[in-house]
Amino acid sequence: MTLPLAACAVAVLALILLALAGPSYRLGMLSLPQAATLLTWAAYAGLAAIVAGATAGVVAYRRRTRLPVLVAGVAVAAGLVAAAIPFEWQRRAGSAPLHDVTTDLENPPAFDAVVPLRADAATSLERRAGLAGEQRDAYPDLAPVVLPVPLDQAFTRALAVAQDEGWQIVTADQGSGRIEATDTTRWFGFTDDIVVRLTPWGAGTRVDIRSVSRQLDNDMGANARRIRRFLSALR
Repeated sequence: MTLPLAACAVAVLALILLALAGPSYRLGMLSLPQAATLLTWAAYAGLAAIVAGATAGVVAYRRRTRLPVLVAGVAVAAGLVAAAIPFEWQRRAGSAPLHDVTTDLENPPAFDAVVPLRADAATSLERRAGLAGEQRDAYPDLAPVVLPVPLDQAFTRALAVAQDEGWQIVTADQGSGRIEATDTTRWFGFTDDIVVRLTPWGAGTRVDIRSVSRQLDNDMGANARRIRRFLSALR
């Protein structure tokens, strides 16, 4: 029973490291590189728990001892969770290293009210050369939505969706067809800035959106996922 319990102990350690990474950064106890290192160690501990748990499980199974097999299985499952999350973040980081995503690559919605809130931002609102092509390759599905309703109705719907998404509204100006907001992630507390632009489009209203990270120059796909959720709910 010693090896299965040891595997469980390592798995618990991995989960603790994983759980502490986000809050420690959010509370200012760790820098972002230090929190990333904590995630790396959580992944390593998770892998160690998987190996130890699998080994212990095989030994216990051959000895036909049911409880150690169960304990070893728990260690493997917990180790998989602890290792999978950091590796998934790493995969996302390598798939599309962008921090500024929009539905209008030719004329992205501009920020106004949010600008003073970004005084200490690590990223810029200036879109670098080549970004449009990189986004087109990474997220070819992102495009504006045209709603078959006049601007005032579309604005009301867009504002309601933004509020339902939990965004903090900075400004909502129906006259100019503009909504600016911020969204903060729950685990690490990363803040992203969002602008929604509504434009009369024939008998309907065209809706464009732009989402930009403040802290990270690689959002691991978060801004694209946010835009997809918003547009899906808006439709």
